[in-house]
Amino acid sequence: MNNKEKENILKLEPYKRYQYFIKKIADFEELWTIVDEDGNYALSDVDNHTLISLWTSEEFVKSNLEQGWEKCKPIKLTLDELREELFELIVDEGYLINIFPINGRSGFVVNLNEFIRDLDEELDKIE
Repeated sequence: MNNKEKENILKLEPYKRYQYFIKKIADFEELWTIVDEDGNYALSDVDNHTLISLWTSEEFVKSNLEQGWEKCKPIKLTLDELREELFELIVDEGYLINIFPINGRSGFVVNLNEFIRDLDEELDKIE
């Protein structure tokens, strides 16, 4: 990804970044999140909700490893890993999904059902 493309994506409003995220992970069938020093998914709390954050690339993750996440590291997940591991955790713990946070600010926050619906719709377009 060139700098111009990265800058343009970072300028998008949260919902536009969400749409970009859905298209990108449907196309490439991979996404990124972060884990703490113990290998647990890094979480954040906003308005009494616990969020797990997801990004399209390691480059975007690394630009957010600050404000308490300095010791965290990015990990790549396939769509299968997302469905088989992360979805269960999200359901069991009642987490929301924070799509593409930037500069220490929340991205587009969505619940799992909405996320699955939007992702499946995009995957159907590709097939």
